[in-house]
Amino acid sequence: MDLTWIHPIWAVGLPVALAIPLGLWMTRVLDPPPEREGRGLDALATLVTRAIGRGHPTPMTWLEYGRAMLAFNLALFVITFAILWAQPRLPLNPDQKGSLAGLGYKDPAGVQHDGADTAVIFNTVCSFVTNTNLQHYSGEQHLSYFSQLGAVMWLQFVTPACGLAVMLAVIRGLRGQRDVGDFWRDMVRSVLFVMLPLALVTAFSLAATSVPMTFAGSAPATTLEGGSQAIARGPVAAFVAIKQLGTNGGGFFGPNSAHPFENPTPWSNLIEVVALTLVPMASVLMFGRMLRERRHARVLFGVMLTMLLIGAGIVIAAELRPNGAMIRPEIASGPNMEGKEVRFGPVATATWSAATSATSNGSVNGMLDSLNPMGGLVPMALMMINVDFSGVGSGFLNMLMFVIAAVFIAGLMVGRTPEYLGRKIEAKEVKLAMVAILIHPLVITCGTALFAATTWGSSTTANPGAHGFSEILYEFTSSAANNGSGFEGLSDNNPAWNIATGVVLLLGRFPSLLLPLAIAGSLAVKKPTPPSLGTLPTDNFTFGMTLMGVVLLVGALSFMPAVVMGPVADALGKGASPAAASAQPRVSQPLVQVLKDAH
Repeated sequence: MDLTWIHPIWAVGLPVALAIPLGLWMTRVLDPPPEREGRGLDALATLVTRAIGRGHPTPMTWLEYGRAMLAFNLALFVITFAILWAQPRLPLNPDQKGSLAGLGYKDPAGVQHDGADTAVIFNTVCSFVTNTNLQHYSGEQHLSYFSQLGAVMWLQFVTPACGLAVMLAVIRGLRGQRDVGDFWRDMVRSVLFVMLPLALVTAFSLAATSVPMTFAGSAPATTLEGGSQAIARGPVAAFVAIKQLGTNGGGFFGPNSAHPFENPTPWSNLIEVVALTLVPMASVLMFGRMLRERRHARVLFGVMLTMLLIGAGIVIAAELRPNGAMIRPEIASGPNMEGKEVRFGPVATATWSAATSATSNGSVNGMLDSLNPMGGLVPMALMMINVDFSGVGSGFLNMLMFVIAAVFIAGLMVGRTPEYLGRKIEAKEVKLAMVAILIHPLVITCGTALFAATTWGSSTTANPGAHGFSEILYEFTSSAANNGSGFEGLSDNNPAWNIATGVVLLLGRFPSLLLPLAIAGSLAVKKPTPPSLGTLPTDNFTFGMTLMGVVLLVGALSFMPAVVMGPVADALGKGASPAAASAQPRVSQPLVQVLKDAH
């Protein structure tokens, strides 16, 4: 038996099994009944909310809840920006890191610009505030321990908790509550009872597999040639635990979980890949328990799991083939090992690639840019649909928009009034859902077109032709999906990329939280309709297939032209391959002209 296949079985089977008790736990601690609020374990949440000046829960409408969420994120933005700017003057900086604004960049003409560049700070803050962790810097080189813990790691706790809190408010609206809860109390509960205990258990488990956990500075070492080297280290185990559990994904080290300090053994790899999907899976089951619609939740869970399994199967099959980018294909044999750690191999790396893009996590244990074209298409496609478990809380809300669209379409097909969970779906809800669905492809395709048509795109790609176009498309897709991974052949640390992707990060995050909240508020004030023979069931196989069809159809209509110009053309040999591109001169003309020449 080929033991490499045990890894994907465990990587999917373990989180599915663990999500069941975790979903029950989340239901009990995040939405306690009125008689249990402030008592027992929930007394700890009451104590913390009093400490931050919120002594008693304040009933909020959906609009008040949304305002509180935006105000909290604005405060996070300002504080994090200040920490990263003032990094040299703050404590826990044993290696004397300078300001993140001093990285410098190259313009399209190849001229190096040194000095302060606040665009990289803007991008980094947008990235971590939106639960994305797109990194245009290298963590161990450019951030102090204080910045890693007080800015980055802190946001990795509270931003997934923010998504989970909004999900709780939406669920309450769906069950008819005009008072959707207290944002601050929901935030505190999410951090204290979900993110913190899971992170502690995971961090201790990772430390047991030799992931470093120290506040000492870089370790000096002497190389075999007799030279000196400073080996970066730090509180890595704690950082990696929450980056995986919170669908954050930002690495303590530049190579992320391909680095031997972040992911040293097969056991650490298994722990981390299980943590990728655990909380998003449990959130779906929590939804079913809170609404007492477990069969409906199982249908949604089944649709998401099916798409994840199909995606993982495609990328695994693609990476078990030889590398198609070799200049001399006759020397390539066996699976594609380019860009992969030998200790993991193609199957484990392919499994991770599917899981990290399905859950909008963005962490990697191999180089995505080195995947075969059809293997690279899978992470891109999973981020384009952006509903396959996706981010903590926010991923379920994305799927909810498609559920409303599917209910509306199915109702039209059978001549029934669209209803969802006992309330009529009318024009207002459908319009809001479609806006939420269409913002995602709009920002991706517009950003990709703009950069492909200018030298800011072509001058920063490592490859001409279709693969270079794929690098640009992937960067905007990852930003809009709040994923953060990248085809790292792209030189993206410059003002144009930092500002453009920073704006896309914000547009990918906050409309997808506010619009479902508005829909829940609209449904909450409607009179419930008892189920009848004319009610469309949403808890059976037929609805599951309808929902998957709507998701795939919208994804195909939105992205098919871009996918054909990028990964598909690359797979068909219409664009320059990564290896062949290394022997060609740097391309400075707009990429659209390069694509025309390649075709």
